Amino acid sequence: MLLRHLFGTLALLVLSCVSCTSFLSAADRLILEPKQTAKGHIVLVAGDEEYRSEEVMPMLAKILSQKHGYKCTVLFSMGPDGAQYIDSNNQQGLRGLESLGSADLLIIATRFRHPDAEQAKHIASFLKSGKPVIGLRTATHAFQGGEKFSDDLTFDQFGRQVLGEQWVSHHGHHKVEGARSVVEPGAEMHPILRGVSEIFAPSDVYGVVHLTDADQILLRGAITETLDPASKTLVDDQRNKPMQPLAWLHPYKLSDGTAGKSFCTTAGASVDFVDEDLRRLIVNAAIMLTGGEVPDKADVDYVDPFYPTFYGFINDASYYKTLNLKPEDFGLGKAPHRDDPAGSPKWPHRPVPKK
Repeated sequence: MLLRHLFGTLALLVLSCVSCTSFLSAADRLILEPKQTAKGHIVLVAGDEEYRSEEVMPMLAKILSQKHGYKCTVLFSMGPDGAQYIDSNNQQGLRGLESLGSADLLIIATRFRHPDAEQAKHIASFLKSGKPVIGLRTATHAFQGGEKFSDDLTFDQFGRQVLGEQWVSHHGHHKVEGARSVVEPGAEMHPILRGVSEIFAPSDVYGVVHLTDADQILLRGAITETLDPASKTLVDDQRNKPMQPLAWLHPYKLSDGTAGKSFCTTAGASVDFVDEDLRRLIVNAAIMLTGGEVPDKADVDYVDPFYPTFYGFINDASYYKTLNLKPEDFGLGKAPHRDDPAGSPKWPHRPVPKK
């Protein structure tokens, strides 16, 4: 009788520990289930110091899960030493990449991250499987370091080899000139561009110089006079002759892996996603790369209000700890808002919360 009681107590303790572990492991990510049986699993990884990917990824995950039927897991750069707040300045803060084990697609928007060896293993395994990748903006320089994902892929080489381009330059005047999309001749009927009209992004154009004949350019980015969506394209500016690639498809393969395909756009600041056609571009790419049929005009309306913060570095070491944002703060029914960083240009072309 005593033994039975002891075993029962032990079982309860084990279950309690499992429950605690499950709760703690979920505290560093946001999981959004679709309304019906999932069409697939998309893992979205945020973590950059400048463009607010921690705002972008939950917004996209809500659209992809609630309107297009995918299970979505959003991962963040978290605070140091196990802290449970989002810290986009912490380059060692990526957690939860074991979620890639069941993923059908990776959407990544990190900048110069340095994952530990265990987290890097999950990225390596995903890439070796040849599964598709979508890269936004700073994903061209998603990781840094000479450590290896595989024999032929160091952290530093991720952008160039997996997405087709690495960090090169700001081609437009940062925080002064914007970008307007122009369809590449011959790409007009591509499924990823289905229902996509002209895109305006207040982030500037990136320099893109390493694409090859194996890459398929879908859009180019024209530099505009200002950050106003109505501003003119600088037609006679030599920087627009030719215009830099803005969105393209790229084949990738690790030496010990299966061939895969990626899609990349150098647009991707949170304020860029005020443009519904940029949202549609990413949703279309996700559908196509996971084997779905891209609709004539994908529904990309916000699920919850979206209040993007203007881009820019935040050098206050205590900023994210004080802000104390957690993954759950971006959950369904929630719409976080914060002030723009000091020195940001005025950009009234976005929704703001009612006071």
